[in-house]
Amino acid sequence: MSALERSFRNVMDWIDDRLPVTEAYEKHLSKYYAPKNLNFWYYFGIFSFVVLANQLLTGIWLTMNYVPTGEGAFASVEFIMRDVEYGWMLRYMHSTGASAFFVVVYLHMFRGLIYGSYQKPRELIWILGMLVYVALMAEGFFGYLLPWGNMSFWGAQVIVSLASAIPVVGEDLAIWVRGDFNMSGVTLNRFFALHVVLVPLFLLVLVVLHVLALHEVGSNNPDGVDVKAKLDDEGRPLDGVPFHPYFTLGKLPGIIVFLGIFSAVMFFYPDGWVSHRASKLRTCGPLKDTRIDRASVVLHTVLLNAPSRDLPTCWFRCEILGPRGHGGRHCDSRCSALAG
Repeated sequence: MSALERSFRNVMDWIDDRLPVTEAYEKHLSKYYAPKNLNFWYYFGIFSFVVLANQLLTGIWLTMNYVPTGEGAFASVEFIMRDVEYGWMLRYMHSTGASAFFVVVYLHMFRGLIYGSYQKPRELIWILGMLVYVALMAEGFFGYLLPWGNMSFWGAQVIVSLASAIPVVGEDLAIWVRGDFNMSGVTLNRFFALHVVLVPLFLLVLVVLHVLALHEVGSNNPDGVDVKAKLDDEGRPLDGVPFHPYFTLGKLPGIIVFLGIFSAVMFFYPDGWVSHRASKLRTCGPLKDTRIDRASVVLHTVLLNAPSRDLPTCWFRCEILGPRGHGGRHCDSRCSALAG
């Protein structure tokens, strides 16, 4: 053993006496045995970690130049896109990452459904995963308002107005959420705080708990084989291999392919296949030529099937969803009737 190795070992022994770093490394990586027969569907959990890292890093850099005020938010987005060096790329990495996050999480959830990962003894893993999904929806919604453009302003107005449908406390709850009687800079500021501080912290805690719960009971697999059932003479599972390096390094080719697809979308279709850059980069005003954001399809589907009992919801459904937002009926007459 060289002098460098002895020094490193002494340092690790000193740390392990005070914090079990080596024990944690062995439990969750080098001595955590995953099934050998994991297939393509098990890539999406790894992809979720990749996108999460992208969102955290790009979000930090975007926050350095963003101004969370009603007067400065839209101008700061233009400044990031036009004047900050590689600011356009950071913003597109973040916006494309938001859509990619939902895509990989949906596929990860689909894999859990088809292979029964919600069944005993993995119920808690599924519950924590659902909480991660809810946190992602909240994070996406709060971030959607931040550009302070047409879609973000009216989208947030409608979603917050849905709280007013709650009996008795609805109107007061909507005002409490907005911090004002209407969407304003106060709402923008508090949504910014929730987007960059509270929800990410909550999300990270849930992700850590999700992984810890997974490593406690072990990963599911397509054949339903219990890797802990058959052990060799040294107590190692015969149907499993160590997570590191077989899966940490073995997944690298798939991660590279995923990053290639991600980069292609980011550079060539950053606003989606139906371009709506003009509508997103326009200050709040009359709604024209708006499109549904990819990451909010579920919310828009709920909105499509919700009754239009208030004027903001009616306008939003008309302009965003088109005539089909009211079952093909003429939007102007419907909303005019609500306006009185």
